Parts: sequence; structure tokens; C-alpha cells
Amino acid sequence: MKVAYQTDVGSVRENNEDYVGVFKNKSDISFVMVADGIGGHLGGDVASKMAVSHMGFRFEETDFGEPSDAIKWITKEVEMENKKIIEKSNQYEDLSGMGTTMVCAVFFEDKFIVANIGDSRGYLLRAGQFYQLTEDHSLVNELIKRGELSAEDAKNYPQKNMITRSLGISSDADADIAVNDSEPGDLLVLCTDGLTNMVSDSEMKAVLENPKSLEEKCEELIQMANKAGGLDNITVLLVNDNRRRTVK
Repeated sequence: MKVAYQTDVGSVRENNEDYVGVFKNKSDISFVMVADGIGGHLGGDVASKMAVSHMGFRFEETDFGEPSDAIKWITKEVEMENKKIIEKSNQYEDLSGMGTTMVCAVFFEDKFIVANIGDSRGYLLRAGQFYQLTEDHSLVNELIKRGELSAEDAKNYPQKNMITRSLGISSDADADIAVNDSEPGDLLVLCTDGLTNMVSDSEMKAVLENPKSLEEKCEELIQMANKAGGLDNITVLLVNDNRRRTVK
């Protein structure tokens, strides 16, 4: 398994409120996480850093090796970290109202888990097919699902950045968690909306399919987002299952 990531402030924002981390536990299981802070000034970057660094540190202390244990761990961690962020925002006036989205993945020998809250996304490139694995917890997505807004109109919807679930904003912070079978050659993408609002799925797929290194692909995606306007912070993390396919 090979991992690469890059984060960038973008072309408009002064501060980068995204945060990213890669961790291993005592059973050599890998955990990766991307978070996008909410709450202006200092709050957003504090919340995203708290979520990634706290969950990453606690993951390193675990020794589980089964997907069922990871699901229980993520569920418990999300609840715990949500409380910690709320407590911190209530403690300091300049952090009031802070929160963060998050998307994370845990990798096992033949399976991987993806969990998300908010509109940071997970994608999978497998055998020429590009899938979005996560569902945005956003007002726009709710309107699309109800048939009140088309995907095309959603691109310019005035409240397109309004999310309906996050860490730190309310006492209820449920993550969507899914177990997926893994295959040799899989390429998993975790990213913030600073990428997906600027670069289309088809453009992402074209970059991911080229023969460049993972690091070069991260850099190219961020350059594309900035060239398209770079209206937000941009983070992309790539995980390649580089096992060779076996012929039976």
C-alpha cells in the first residue's frame, strides 16, 4: 500500500483550515484522515487539527485487526471527538461555533472501511471505473435527493457550502461508515470540497489514470483546483493498493 497527500491554502483564503494525517496501529493497520475546518478565523483550523491529531493518536494506541472492531472504534471516536470540539469551542470565545468535516479510511488485507461526516469525500478508481464512495451531508445534496434541485443548478446554488452534519456543531454527530472489498490496483481518494468544487469527477479520473507518481497526481489535482479559481483550501490524499494481481 502506498500513500501520498498534499494540502494547499488555495488562491483566495489566507489560512489553511484543512488537516490531514496518516497513522498505523500496533497491528500494522493503516488509518488515513482528511478534515475541513468550519468556523472562520482560528476556529476551523483548530477543529480540523483536533479531529485528525486526536483520532490519529488514539488509533496508534489500538491493536485491533478486524473491520468489525474498526467500525466500533470509529463510532466511539466520532462521538468522543465531537464532545471535545464542542467543549473547546464553549471554552474560548474566539473558537465559538467551530467544527469540521471529516473523511477517513482504515485498511485491512482484503477490505477497507470509509467513514465520513460533512462534504469531504471518498472516491475509488478501480479497473477504469471511478466511483464516489461517500454521500455529502449538505443542504444541496438533500435538495437534489428530494428532486428540488438539479445537479447542474447545484453548482451555482447560493447555499452550496451549507453542510447538515459535522463534528463540533451539535451533540448529534453520526458518521456514515461502510466496509468495502479491496482489489489489487485500487486507488482511493480522500479530499475536501476545495478540490471537488473546482475539479469535475471526469477531470479527476483523467489525472488519476495517468502514469505519474501519486505525489505528482496530488500536485496536479491541486494545481487544477487553483487554476479553476482556488476558492477554498484544497486537500487530496491518495492510497494505492499496489499488490500485484494473482492469476489462479
